[in-house]
Amino acid sequence: MTARRCLPALTRAALCVAAALAALPASADPDPDRTPATSAKAAAPAADSASTPAAPAGAAAPTPGADALATEIIPRPAEPAQAAPSQAEAPAPSKKAERLAAKRAAPGMSAAERARWQRQLKRRLGRPADAPINVRNRWTRETLPVHAAEDGADQIPAETINRFFRCHFTNEPTKLDRTLFRHLIAAARHFGVHRIQIISAYRAPKFNLILRKKGREVARNSQHSLGAAIDFRLPGVAAKRLHAWVKKQGLGGVGWYPHSKFIHMDTGPVRYWSGR
Repeated sequence: MTARRCLPALTRAALCVAAALAALPASADPDPDRTPATSAKAAAPAADSASTPAAPAGAAAPTPGADALATEIIPRPAEPAQAAPSQAEAPAPSKKAERLAAKRAAPGMSAAERARWQRQLKRRLGRPADAPINVRNRWTRETLPVHAAEDGADQIPAETINRFFRCHFTNEPTKLDRTLFRHLIAAARHFGVHRIQIISAYRAPKFNLILRKKGREVARNSQHSLGAAIDFRLPGVAAKRLHAWVKKQGLGGVGWYPHSKFIHMDTGPVRYWSGR
């Protein structure tokens, strides 16, 4: 009796399994090389569902189990090809590199120029530096160092010269004749001395008038008031020798003061005299 009752139930279960298998898509098992163990594992949920009652007519087909879905091979999307890393831009050259490149590109010295430079260098090596010529203003107690080279007088700015030879009474600068300054330095270079003592340089017209009223030996229209005359002496050089050298230059007026031991030199008309 029990066997008769179980037979219809088994028949219905078999029909349900057949319907479920018929409802599966044809691509449910796309891998033909799947092993039998995998097939058996996929069929196990179907056997378990045989013990469940059949779904009523018109109901949707049962969904395959999770294990069956896991066996399906899902193709992975193709990964985008990675672009080749672009080369890093070269950094901009520094200013030092630019200067070095310009120096390398510049034309070098010729053989003759290089030989001339080597001769000049040999003459300079081992020689002590020339001592400067110190121009000392006895009134302001200022000292102006001048290079002993031939162009040493031209290396001093005009403003410095005008300020140094200013009137010590009014403290007023003037525009001193640079030719006069060149001969002053040339006299020290000629006699080989490195010190010049300035007795008088520029005199303001007011100060010149005061000296005349005091009976000093000053001219009414003195070249000192025009910034064109200097009274000086060279320590260690006799005033007579200095006077003879200044007269040979033919610069202008030359005055000799043997008692005071200094020389007057100006760029005015050529004339000579002697004082006390």
